[in-house]
Amino acid sequence: MSRRGRVTVGVLVGVFLLFTLLGWGIDAYTDWLWFNEVAFTNVFTGVLKTRLLLFVAISLAMALIIGANLYLAYRLRPMLRPHSAEQATLERYRMIIAPRIGTWITVVCAVIGFFAGLSAQSRWKDWMLFRNAQPFGVKDPQFKVDIGFYVFEYPFWRYLLGVGFTAIVLSVIGALAVHYIFGGVRLQGVGDRMTSAARAHLTTLVAFFVLLKAVAYILDRRALLLEQHVSPGLYGAGYTDVNALLPAKEILAYISIVVAIAIIVFSNAVMRNLVWPGVALGLLAISAVAIGGIYPLAVQNFQVQPSLQDKESPYIARSIEATRAAFGLDKTQVSAMPAPNTTPPTNLPTNTSAQNVRLIDPQLVSEAFTQSQQVRGFYDFGQKLDVDRYKLNGTTRDYVVGVREINDGQLTPQQRNWLNRHTVFTHGYGLVAAPANQVCGGGLPYFVSGFLGTGQQANCSSPKEEIKVDQPRVYYGEQATEYAIVGQADKNKNPVEFDRPQPGDNNNAGERYTYTGTGGVPIGSTFRRFVFAIKNAESNFLLSDAVNSKSRLMYVRDPRSRVEKVAPFLTIDGDPYPAVVEGRIKWILDGYTTSSSYPYAQQINLQQQTRDELTDRGTFALARDNVNYMRNSVKATVDAYDGTVTLYEFDQQDPVLKAWNQAFGGNLIVPKDHTPPELSDHFRYPADLFKVQRNLLARFHVTNSAEYFSGQDFWQVPNAPDNPDRQVQQPPYYLNVQLPGQDGTRFQLTSAVTPNNRQNLAAMISGSYVDNEPRLEVLELPDQTVIPGPVQVHQKMTNNAAVRSELTLLSNSNQSQVLFGNLISLPIGDGMLYVEPVYVKSGQENAVPLLQKVLMSYGDGGEYVVLADSLKAGLEELVAQGKNQTGASGGNPGKPPASGTPPALTGQLAQAAAELDQAIANVKAAQQSGDFTRWGQAMQALDTAMTNFQNAQKAAGTSGAPVVPSTPASGAPSAPPSTSPTPGS
Repeated sequence: MSRRGRVTVGVLVGVFLLFTLLGWGIDAYTDWLWFNEVAFTNVFTGVLKTRLLLFVAISLAMALIIGANLYLAYRLRPMLRPHSAEQATLERYRMIIAPRIGTWITVVCAVIGFFAGLSAQSRWKDWMLFRNAQPFGVKDPQFKVDIGFYVFEYPFWRYLLGVGFTAIVLSVIGALAVHYIFGGVRLQGVGDRMTSAARAHLTTLVAFFVLLKAVAYILDRRALLLEQHVSPGLYGAGYTDVNALLPAKEILAYISIVVAIAIIVFSNAVMRNLVWPGVALGLLAISAVAIGGIYPLAVQNFQVQPSLQDKESPYIARSIEATRAAFGLDKTQVSAMPAPNTTPPTNLPTNTSAQNVRLIDPQLVSEAFTQSQQVRGFYDFGQKLDVDRYKLNGTTRDYVVGVREINDGQLTPQQRNWLNRHTVFTHGYGLVAAPANQVCGGGLPYFVSGFLGTGQQANCSSPKEEIKVDQPRVYYGEQATEYAIVGQADKNKNPVEFDRPQPGDNNNAGERYTYTGTGGVPIGSTFRRFVFAIKNAESNFLLSDAVNSKSRLMYVRDPRSRVEKVAPFLTIDGDPYPAVVEGRIKWILDGYTTSSSYPYAQQINLQQQTRDELTDRGTFALARDNVNYMRNSVKATVDAYDGTVTLYEFDQQDPVLKAWNQAFGGNLIVPKDHTPPELSDHFRYPADLFKVQRNLLARFHVTNSAEYFSGQDFWQVPNAPDNPDRQVQQPPYYLNVQLPGQDGTRFQLTSAVTPNNRQNLAAMISGSYVDNEPRLEVLELPDQTVIPGPVQVHQKMTNNAAVRSELTLLSNSNQSQVLFGNLISLPIGDGMLYVEPVYVKSGQENAVPLLQKVLMSYGDGGEYVVLADSLKAGLEELVAQGKNQTGASGGNPGKPPASGTPPALTGQLAQAAAELDQAIANVKAAQQSGDFTRWGQAMQALDTAMTNFQNAQKAAGTSGAPVVPSTPASGAPSAPPSTSPTPGS
């Protein structure tokens, strides 16, 4: 290469390295600034130091081992080589390599060491757990070794063994190449094809490889407890593994040691050739096949398979016990559900749990929150809201809550310039809450907090803020995808951040604000502005007047990403939720510690086990991690105003959390007893953990080996009741109720399960906190009972003739869409109460779903069915149906109408039908006029007319359903007005 060519290549390589190192340096520096902002620099430095340590250690070790063998091979080269065509060809390579042998070896080892180091630094988690291992206090059932060895030490030992194999293999390949180039190994010519020195060198390396194989056999014995071997489909060592494979691997380990010694002795001291070492390796391979393969296969086929259940029974018991312990199922309280009662009890309307049933569906009502409470088009509440509870006026109630955030995607093209996106529209405003079982007359939620100021409250809102927030501004939220630049130097200058709309403001100016908190990274210096200009590829950091000496840059603003960055060893639940704590809006997130090396425990895929109807619809899908141990060890909070991240210990017994806390200095996690009581009052059973436990309990509620083997008592999670063909699981639901056997009302996550491949109800599973400790409970139905499950109940209720006709009326001849909320199954009065809210969404643009009816049933889901205007009315009507039940289907309002020609409408029935027709016409006229107030009044009149018609039917002794008009009323306008709240609706 010419001098100019060498200079050009050098310049190009230098530029590449400069920009690469500059990018790495800027990323590291901005990360350090971010960690310094949240006061978690110990995490940044701890991870960085560990990665550098592993990179350097493994790089040097790999480079030294390979380099030493390459140099040794060069030093052992023969001084005299026989003349041959092969050697003449190799001479040109020797002339290139020999003068700079040190340089060549250094370059090769540096490249290999670099890539080995890159691989090693990604193992920082394994090393930290290895260094800070904690005892579990539980021993595995086979080797009687503490579980901590498998969770903390085994993964790193396995990795080191892999590094050793790689180093030996590369050394053999490299040494063989050097020996060949310099004549120590020949393919042509007379005499020995390998010199004694080369033979000793290469056979020693092969012997080391075989010794590492002996170590691998020892670790493989432990690995059997982590692999899927036990029939049927369970993890851990089964009968064949314990009685055939474990002894086989031990024998193979001893054989490997003998073979390694034989290779060295026979190839260098006795025979001095490769015949006997080759024979030894061949015997090792044959032994591995015969002892480690054929023998265990014969035991499996001839001893285990003929009596599989008896042979595997003790190992099935091991897997069941380990799985229940690893996922926190071992403390599950199982109780029998009382004998099923099919008649609604007379005290049903006054039952506290029945009155507390949540009607507001967090998924469906999000649009109503956005339409009613956004005021500006760029405000948004997300796809799904959250459920929490607050104690107001001495009463604890469920509330559907959402944070009013700015959706950057909803900004107009004019608003989407750099200045507006990053310095003006920087934050949302307020936590909006609505009682979970209370709506207004038009079907909208009844809002009690999060108002944007005086004049914003409408008839569908409380007269004052019931959930008071001292600092309602939201700089950190789930929709905060852009970075924000806040703060200004001149206090006399008008604020620039859009805070909230002003009453009567028609020019979109709104009220302005200047951030006064401590969130964000200060970027007042020219150097930092230059750094962030490069990082974000944005010159405005240097040129814009919006960036001043007091500016602070907020980035990584969504709560889940902040906690994942602060605690990279945690798996974060997919559903963060906001709460008002000590006058501030805080995001609460559940953090899980996990492991994939708990012996005998069932391994699951987190993403598959937590996916249901709501995944990716306001919740985050978990990563595709395979784990066999899971604990909700941490409750994390993110302050919505200043972004402060706090990690609170929740599981005080978790060894994995103790190891991580120790790895980062011992003060990373706030002790559980230091958790503020007002915060712990808002802790709720985490949804993703509950889904995992629910799916595992479907099988592992069976603790008897024989029964588990048969699989007859397995359960399954039902599909979404309103659309079972989608094959997505029904999500669990939060309720503030008292289930049978519980001492009082609890805020708990509940779910129904059905027998495997059947649709009738099998059990109810609930997760709650008692004295701030998790409580998992199962209410199991007797095997001989046949109570319908959620899918069957939905089908029975919607197929009821009276219900079907009213749903047809609501559906409005394909102009409106009927949407069903989550079907809630609730054990009450020794029977099952089913409640399903019915929403109607008109066909108009920007229409929102409105809660219009409550579909309810009791007992078997088909005998007592009502479609009521409110929860209270539905409960009363169910009781009335139970009292009026005489055995005659015609006298039961919940029964389908008798077949035949319906009687002619006369008297009061005819008058009620005429009023119903007129009410429908009024609704149509109101919709066409676009008058929201008129539409709301017309809808109320329609509800009254339908109720009067049904009452007239009962008085006339007619069981038929109302005649559906040929031109039914249209749906609601896109944003109907609010009327006075109706408690219990």
